[in-house]
Amino acid sequence: MRVRPRPGGAALPRCLLLALVLSGVASGVRQEDAGALTVVENPEGSEGEEEATVEESEELEVFQPSEQWQTLRPGQMVPAGSHVRLNLQTGAREVRLGEEQLKYWTQAHGDKEDSGTPFSPDELKRAMKKIKEDLKLAGADPSHQAADSGPARFRPLEELKRDMAQLDLLVETDVQIMRRLLDQYNSSNATTEERLGILLELEYLVHQVDNAQTLCSMGGMEFILEALNSSDVRLQEASAFVLGSALSSNPAVQVRAAESGALQMLLTALANAQPIRVKKKVLFATASLLRHFPFAQKHFLSHGGMQVLSDLFRADESGILRTRIVTMLYDMISEKELTSGPLDPGRDPSQEERRRQYSEVSLRGGAAGEGLVRPGAAAAAVGRARPQGKGGFALRALLAMAPVCLDRYRSDASLRDSLLTLRLQYQEIVRSETVLGEESGYFTEMVELIESLQVKLNDQSRVDTDPTRHL
Repeated sequence: MRVRPRPGGAALPRCLLLALVLSGVASGVRQEDAGALTVVENPEGSEGEEEATVEESEELEVFQPSEQWQTLRPGQMVPAGSHVRLNLQTGAREVRLGEEQLKYWTQAHGDKEDSGTPFSPDELKRAMKKIKEDLKLAGADPSHQAADSGPARFRPLEELKRDMAQLDLLVETDVQIMRRLLDQYNSSNATTEERLGILLELEYLVHQVDNAQTLCSMGGMEFILEALNSSDVRLQEASAFVLGSALSSNPAVQVRAAESGALQMLLTALANAQPIRVKKKVLFATASLLRHFPFAQKHFLSHGGMQVLSDLFRADESGILRTRIVTMLYDMISEKELTSGPLDPGRDPSQEERRRQYSEVSLRGGAAGEGLVRPGAAAAAVGRARPQGKGGFALRALLAMAPVCLDRYRSDASLRDSLLTLRLQYQEIVRSETVLGEESGYFTEMVELIESLQVKLNDQSRVDTDPTRHL
């Protein structure tokens, strides 16, 4: 592009000429294929005549600007968004970072850019071509796809351990962690605080069924029971927590605990004078041992378990343990009810054996003879239960025990008053939620349970036909 005066006329004003030159500079900088722009004097020496020459460069060099103005050499390109100006004194182009670039500019980036080597367009094209070729090769080679899918993507554990060893990192499996924790617990130098921390870590690990069984095979059951028999109430609480977590939904550990005498130790811990927080954890472990385990339930009854629970029930004035005791009793009753129904023709062969074992569990004499469920106390436990609590379990337990405890229910005048108060409270909540358009399924169920119990108190004939009377 050349800028010349009109033939036979006066020269263009210098400001207009400068504006044309700068517009050419801006358009040349924004295009990738633009060349170098220089301002040269007219070789003929014509007055007021200047020309702008665009020279095409075969290889373009990308100039990396900074926050300071720098001189741009011929043949150099600048990134988009940079500020370019023409120095009228020297005639050289100068460039620096734009406003948006300066906003995100950091010292580390500036150091990297200053020390970096500019890449030519040919180098960038070759790099992009190499990436496209690798992608095409990966898509066309089935063996390459197979290597990147499925188990082949995962490296063997031993290989990972070797790599970690080079990085001075230790990789331990759950089994190795439990072994290390047991050794630390049995160490004579271990303090009580350290042992409490070890028990807390074990409680986290034994939630997995395999870990709990592995811990038993390592002798962990024995050391947990030893801690349960400790004179330190903190160790008793922590060990009962570990035991209850290991027993939950784990039949193999339940059998191992029964063989190790865990049931008798749990009953002893419940019978002794202990803080309520310890009794809560011991009661949790006892319930975990008895759940879906008729053999343990039978021994629980034969070893005076109902008497222990009855004493604990009466002594608990706060009602915290009463709700848990009634819930555990309801679970035992419900399990026996499930096995008392008609057998499925295509049943599992173990179903008949399970029914036989539950038939040896007699809850009738234990609950009625020891007076476990005292009506007033049970109703108070239900009243203390929050809407999201275990009030429903307590009411169901009262209904389940109605065939054997009906005389006791009727002899306690506070039961009728408590049930009436609870029913009115829940009915009011149901009405309020209905007005607001909210669901009230929980409270409606609670009202139905209370009404069913009230019917049993007023109608002796219904008790005779109750399906739970065989208990």
